[in-house]
Parts: sequence; structure tokens; C-alpha cells
Amino acid sequence: MKKIVFFFLLTLNFYIINAQNSDAKAYAFVDKLMSKMSLEDKVGQMTQISIEAFLKTDANGNVTNPHELDTAKLGAALREYKIGSILNVGGDAQTRQNWQQLITQIQKQALSEGSKIPILYGIDAIHGNNYTSGSILFPQEIAMAASFNPSLAKEEAEVTAYETRASFTPWVFSPVLGIGRQPLWPRFWETFGEDPLLVSTMGTAMIQGFHGNDVSDKYHVLACLKHYMGYSMPLSGHDRTPAWIPERELREYFLPPFAEAVKQGALTVMVCSGEINGVPVHANKHILTDILKGELKFKGFACSDWQDIEYLYQRHHVAVDNKDAVRMAINAGIDMSMVPTDFSFTKDLFALVKEGKVSMSRINDAVRRILYVKYKSGIFQYPTGNADDYPLFGGKEHQQVNYDIAAQCITLLKNKNNILPVKKNEKILVTGASANTMRSLDGGWSRVWQGTTSDETEKDKNTILEAMQQTFGNENVSYEQGVSFDSTINIDDAVAKAKDADVIVLCAGESSYAETPGNINDLTISTPQIKLAKALAKTGKPIILVLTEGRPRVISAIEPYTSAVIDAYYLGNQGGNVIADVLDGKINPSGKLPFTYPRYTNSFTTYYRKYTEDKDVNDEIAGYNPQWEFGTGLSYTTFKYSNLRLSSDKLSDDAPIKVSVDVTNTGAREGKETVLMYVSDLVASITPEVKRLRGFEKIDLEPSETKTVSFTITKDKLSFINNDLKRVTEPGKFVVHVADLSKDFEY
Repeated sequence: MKKIVFFFLLTLNFYIINAQNSDAKAYAFVDKLMSKMSLEDKVGQMTQISIEAFLKTDANGNVTNPHELDTAKLGAALREYKIGSILNVGGDAQTRQNWQQLITQIQKQALSEGSKIPILYGIDAIHGNNYTSGSILFPQEIAMAASFNPSLAKEEAEVTAYETRASFTPWVFSPVLGIGRQPLWPRFWETFGEDPLLVSTMGTAMIQGFHGNDVSDKYHVLACLKHYMGYSMPLSGHDRTPAWIPERELREYFLPPFAEAVKQGALTVMVCSGEINGVPVHANKHILTDILKGELKFKGFACSDWQDIEYLYQRHHVAVDNKDAVRMAINAGIDMSMVPTDFSFTKDLFALVKEGKVSMSRINDAVRRILYVKYKSGIFQYPTGNADDYPLFGGKEHQQVNYDIAAQCITLLKNKNNILPVKKNEKILVTGASANTMRSLDGGWSRVWQGTTSDETEKDKNTILEAMQQTFGNENVSYEQGVSFDSTINIDDAVAKAKDADVIVLCAGESSYAETPGNINDLTISTPQIKLAKALAKTGKPIILVLTEGRPRVISAIEPYTSAVIDAYYLGNQGGNVIADVLDGKINPSGKLPFTYPRYTNSFTTYYRKYTEDKDVNDEIAGYNPQWEFGTGLSYTTFKYSNLRLSSDKLSDDAPIKVSVDVTNTGAREGKETVLMYVSDLVASITPEVKRLRGFEKIDLEPSETKTVSFTITKDKLSFINNDLKRVTEPGKFVVHVADLSKDFEY
């Protein structure tokens, strides 16, 4: 009986909470609150300030570590400027306990001073709760995409949400939904790759994981979609530089992931820091208001990125001063300004309303959106949390989740003569710039912005070298670094040790970086690393190239010398262990490239290229020649595709086509395979792509096992944006491609 009563009370509580979080309840609460708010209160809610402005400093003006809140500074900001949001960390990651103390004090003051409205605290949680010491650091998004497994993206987000709430923070600036088509871009690794369907699927899965069934509960967080939109395609490849993207192309490729995320219930959006076609997105009313809030019916709020309103006059030169920039941004549709360190925005916006240059209706719209999101986040009911509710934080269970996810991301690109797995008791030389550093496994946004401290903060985790020594035994593993990323160190010593080895594991790629400091002008892997590879090749020993990189560095100068190539991207804290276990054969790799790996430094064609891009100067089919195509990924077993069939060879508006294919594991061990279904439109009023990914599914097969994988093709999956900016499906002939099989159909 007690169990029945408990279940009844639990169920009742569930429905009460859900009723409280219904939109009607939320808006009733918000409207009542707004009726009591002054203009100062409202403008304050639109103001977001970095926590650095409220932290104690030492005699040199540096923020103390661990952070200590300057309650006088915070109190003044709450009383005078009524600020509504705080973000960031003051440099170094803080312990969970320190975060709990900071957030508790912030909310205590916010509820007793100024507007008496709880602060919405936001944090960059890019691959885990990366600004909290001891949290799990997962694979970065580009690596997650290689898994082609949305259930893993959801699981990663669930753990991240849990560990972020453990720091009493309800809002994360993730996921990135940009399309990764410009590999020079230093934020390429923050994307899910080049394909809109893959980005949409993985991104919405992360939102499901972040939000759960109730975003207000103690184990989930608000997601923030980044960076709306077109940010990922700068012409120069440099961060925060101009993009030139026609609106038809914006709608075809860049908008769909955001549209799907909004349908999924996303409530916050961070705006693109760049400009598109000469208009900064922070000042683009068409993109922010007409499309996002109008067409997509986005109910949440749009937040600026770091200092980007101010940059409208400082960098973009479309505003005469900060006040003019504030006017432009707010009228365009920005709801909250990530100022981030002073109160210029607050003062200027207040004055603009008084002068009639920003309407009260625009202010009310922004504030209503912000308060609605605050209500949905649960911070009005529970502004902090209970420190005892998070026993799994950073523990073995979450570490195992991290390992299992990374194991499905790592991608085998080449395995000549089946040199992998490495044979038992072979002597191995481990060498290269990334062999013994955590920075090349974790990447940026790892405890600090640039990820520069990972070798100190993550010293309890295994580098590639350390994992190799544990897996293969110290007696079988020798080490010589050979080079750093930008200089030679001891190549001759590495070559000498290679002569005594049976196989060379060359660890190459990139160190950690984030945003503008990661700008480069040439995608070619660095010269010292090329020199090391060529010197090692002269020994005649087989080279296994392990790439740890945030973007596909061009390796055409050294790839011919390799017997095997593995792309490990930025795999996170379990990366060393996973790499060693792939080389050992414990893990059967199943990742596939989520981007087209370029062979040349200035050839960045995506797989969904146009037919003319397949032609070279002699009009022969040789123009598209990447190092590896999108979707490339080998296994230690083999798969055979057969019996591709369609339920009909004619698609109609009310009768979709079912596509089925049989996949058999023809090898000797269990393996995972991602089945990719492409569709080609043979003739269209807009030049069609050679093919587009229209479905994918990852399956697990035992030896000799066969599974049937099915997809559905509807008219919507054949649609495209025409020159009138309308989504249309045109009648004609189409081809379905799965592996090396194909079938024709008509619509």
C-alpha cells in the first residue's frame, strides 16, 4: 500500500510540475511580473555580464583562483542596473563546490536586491561541463558526428546536463549547428560536419539530452543554438570574417538544422558573430526577426555573442558609436546582450527608449521572451540546487559513457594489408608532436578557453603514449617525440629508435585552439611533422598515422608513406585509451568521416557538389578528388550490401517509397556499420547536387549476421529551395544510392 501511495504522489507531483511549466501558466506568470516592472527592470533583464566583473582580484588586478565573489560589486550592478544574466568563468575552471557557492551567493543577492528576479547563469559547455574541474570531457562535436549515432549525442548531452546542474548552472551554450564546409575555419571542430541532415539529427539529439522531458528539473539544462546562422562559412576561413552566402543557399543548407532544433523546443539562440553579404547578423532584422521569430515561430530569446553589439561600430563600421550599435541590434531582434564587462549597453538602451529610437513594444517583446525562458528553466522555483543530488559527477559510470562514445567516433581511413590491429608482442615506436599531450586529445574549451592547461589539469588521464604503454607493455613501447607542431626536436633520435621497432605509431595533427587564435592560412600539416614522417619512411618500417586534429589538415605529402591512417579528431579525455584499444584490436572502429577530407589546400568541395565540379580542365571526370570522401570509414570486419529494393518505382504525394537493403557481416568479428542512403535528382530547375544524404542508420552485426535496414522517402526529402526562395519538389527521375547499389524511381 505504501508503494502505491508513493507512486501516486510521484505521479501527481509529475503532473503538477508539468502543469506549472505549461505555456499558459508560464505566460500568465510572466505577464503578471512584467506589469510590476519598470523600464530599468526590463532593460536590466536584457543585460548579460561576465562574472569577471564581480570577482575579487589580487594586487595586480588578476582574478583570484579559486574565484571569490565581490558582493559589493554584484550588489551595485543589481541595484543600479538590474542585470538579468551572468555568464562565463574568470579564467580557470572551478571546482563543483566553488561553483555551487558562487551561484548560491549570486542568486541570494539577486532575489534580495534590484529587481529581485533570479539570474539566468550561462556557461560554455562545449564537450562536457568543461569549466568545472573533474567533469567529463567528451569528444568534440566533429568527433561525435563521426559516430553517426544520435543516441550517443543524446547521452553525451544528458551527462553534460547532469554535471552542469551539479554546478548549479541551468543554461549551456551548446550545441553548434553550423554547417562545417570551410575546414580552414578554427571552429570547424565545433560543428557536426558538412551535411545538413547529419547536423540536424545530431543537434536535435543533443537538445533532447540537454532538455530531457522537463528542462526545469535538477538534471537538465537549457540548450543554446549556435551560431545563428552562416557563421561557419567565412570566405577567408578566418574567424569572424565575412561570409558571402545567397539567401537561397542559406535556406537550403544552413537554416534547416536551426529550424529542426526550434521544432524540438530549443529556447535560446546565440547569434552569428560574422556578417553575411555585407550585413552583420547582429544587425540583420530579416534573419533575426522575419525568419527566426516569424517563419520558425521561435518562442525563446536571441542572445548576442561576446561583445558583438559593440563590434557593430568597432569592427563592422555600420554604426557610429555604441549607442547606435545598440539601437541597430535591438531593433533587428537581439533580445539579450552579452555585453560583457561594463554597463554601456544598459545605459544606452535606456536612453534609446526614452528618445523613442527603440520602442517599448520591442523591449516588452524581448523581456517577455527572456522571462518565459527563465520560467521554463525552473529557476524561479529552484534558483540553485542541492549539492548532494549529483553523486555520479565525474565518476566511473560517466567515464565509461565517455569511453563508449569515443569508441564509436574514431575513424579508420586506411589499413593497407590489414596491418591493424598491431600484432601481439611487436615492438612499437610511438613518436610525433601529439603523442604525449592531452591538449591534442581534448582540444579547445577544455578547463580554459584555448585548452592550454590540459596537460596539468588532466594529468590523471592517459595520453596516447601512456595508453600505449599500459596496453602493449612498457617493454614493447619506445618513445621519441621527434618534433613539436612548429619545430624539429630530435628527428635523428626518432629514426634511430624506429630501426629497432616493428611498427611506428606516428601521432600528428594539431594542438588545442579555439576561435580567432586558431586562424591559419594553409591547411597543410606543419612542415616539421612532414619532415619527421619522411625521415621515418626511409627506415622501411610500416607507419601507422594517428591524427588528432580539429580540422582535416592536408596530409597528401605523407599519406603515401603510411600503411594505416586513423583520424581521432579531438576524442576527449578517453581518447588515449580508445586509440590504444583500436590499435590493439579491442575496439573495432566504426566511425565515418562527417566531412570531405581534402587532398589539396584550396580544394574544399563537399560531397553534395554540383555535376560541374566533377569536371577538370579537360572536361574529364577528375575534378572531384578528395583524400577521402564523406562517409569513409573502415572496420576490422567486412560488410556486404545486397538486395536493394523499393516498395514502388513511383513516388506520390500520399504514398511514400520504402527503401530496404540487406547488410551482412562477412567477416570474423562483430562490427558496427553506418548505412548511408543518398538520393540523386537527375534534372532540376536549380542545378542539382550529385547526391544528398537522405537517411542513415548505425547497426551492429555479429559475424555472418544479416540485417535489413529500411528508410522512407517522401516528397519532402526530394525538395529544395528554388529561386523564389520557396521549398518545392519537382517531378522527375531520381536515383537511390546505398553503398555500391542503386535504384531508379520517379516522382
